[in-house]
Amino acid sequence: MLPFETFDEFWPFYLREHSDPTTRALHIVGTSIAGLSLLGWLASRKKSYLLLALAGSYGPAWLGHYAVERNRPATFDHPLWSLRADLRMYEMWMAGTLDAELSRLGIQPRAYREAQTA
Repeated sequence: MLPFETFDEFWPFYLREHSDPTTRALHIVGTSIAGLSLLGWLASRKKSYLLLALAGSYGPAWLGHYAVERNRPATFDHPLWSLRADLRMYEMWMAGTLDAELSRLGIQPRAYREAQTA
């Protein structure tokens, strides 16, 4: 577990762990599924929507970590900060500011970094 004192210290780490655009896309899909499922639950109170929210959010996200980034999801060590960061990443993606934030922090896709060091 990496020692982070504040969310602001955690945020760049979180984005580096999601440096591949495919991983970020899978997170966006998962967060969208979770949000829509929670709305479905609020409207109907059917528990199946809560299960879909969990499976729909974690499934795509963890697939991105294990199959694309090949790293361990930060949610295991920092669940609340990871949720906050995921929602922030989603908000920035919706606003069209995520690429600028990645650039500001000097974060490039892992495949690009590996090609540069090969």
